[in-house]
Amino acid sequence: MAGSSRSEQRVGLLNGFAAYGMWGLVPLFWPLLKPAGAGEILAHRMVWSLAFVAVALLFVRRWAWAGELLRQPRRLALVAVAAAVITVNWGVYIWAVNSGHVVEASLGYFINPLVTIAMGVLLLKERLRPAQWAAVGTGFAAVLVLAVGYGQPPWISLCLAFSFATYGLVKKKVNLGGVESLAAETAIQFLPALGYLLWLGAQGESTFTTEGAGHSALLAATGVVTAIPLVCFGAAAIRVPLSTLGLLQYLAPVFQFLLGILYFGEAMPPERWAGFGLVWLALTLLTWDALRTARRTARALRDQLDRAGTGVPPLKEAAAAREPGVVASGTPVPGSSDAPGPPQQPQAQAQPGTRAGKP
Repeated sequence: MAGSSRSEQRVGLLNGFAAYGMWGLVPLFWPLLKPAGAGEILAHRMVWSLAFVAVALLFVRRWAWAGELLRQPRRLALVAVAAAVITVNWGVYIWAVNSGHVVEASLGYFINPLVTIAMGVLLLKERLRPAQWAAVGTGFAAVLVLAVGYGQPPWISLCLAFSFATYGLVKKKVNLGGVESLAAETAIQFLPALGYLLWLGAQGESTFTTEGAGHSALLAATGVVTAIPLVCFGAAAIRVPLSTLGLLQYLAPVFQFLLGILYFGEAMPPERWAGFGLVWLALTLLTWDALRTARRTARALRDQLDRAGTGVPPLKEAAAAREPGVVASGTPVPGSSDAPGPPQQPQAQAQPGTRAGKP
């Protein structure tokens, strides 16, 4: 049994590395789609993603959720909001990469856990621990330093971070699996996207049929590029602790950052290094606090179980250690833009923003 569990964890880790690795390397893909503009690429991504996940769901015969969703107008409205927000996120990210702003785009996903925490405080009235306040304050200072470095606020980063944090907040309320969620969102996006592509064709501005079969195949592959990392993330989420996913999530922006500097040759003047350094310090604080809280909660739960077994009432401190009103993670596990929220885990495993989803 232990050997089987270790084998499952290895499979989960491999899938986690694959998911975040693909999200981290996706900046290499979008430039291949030129001369298509960001709007055309985005529309193709919506259309082909729906086609891909529809075939996948048809293959595994998972359609019961669709009828349930259609019978719940409020939930369906939330899916529509999620679709609108992720449309903004996808569009800005594709434009940023193809316009030479890969480093600034990576910053958006670095600061996303901090933005999510701030939204939890402002919108959900959640309470923060001191280390989390320190992380948010450090992140705010980083944005100020970067605003000086860029000569303006890092709008691309902020747009990506806030759109994805909003997406995560909405997805938390929808509570759909990753593939099902992607199917529902792209179904809502489908008609506007298809209409836009037909309009481009009528105007003679579509590149789908004018740049050769290879270009057409790459545009169609946007559905695969969107869905495959999502499937890998789903396989990882059910096999490894959230603590592990919480650490793996940083692989994607790290890869994007390195690609921006080393492959795309984007400039990094000293003030930008200083701003990124502050962001990384904030994330280190956030991760350390989450790991410490998880260990403390695990000990408290073990103490409760031990005392329950001996008939001794559980300590008040053990119950207090869980602090249900306190934010325990940097990101409300959103299924994303591309990633499903992992299944509920014991609170002892709650960790910094498993973010799952990515550009």
